[in-house]
Amino acid sequence: MNVIYFILPLALLLGAASVYGFIWATRKGQYDDLDTPPLRLLIDEEYVDKPAEKKRGEAE
Repeated sequence: MNVIYFILPLALLLGAASVYGFIWATRKGQYDDLDTPPLRLLIDEEYVDKPAEKKRGEAE
């Protein structure tokens, strides 16, 4: 029975921390753009940032 005096406040504390974290993330704009981040995985940044490298033997 003494364990409930430890577990109940701990559960309430974790629940309050979760609600606070969600509110904080929402106010900071973490959930504003839900479509672009998954699409970034499909873009090959190697070819976007760097110019194409020439292989040996290719004409310039």
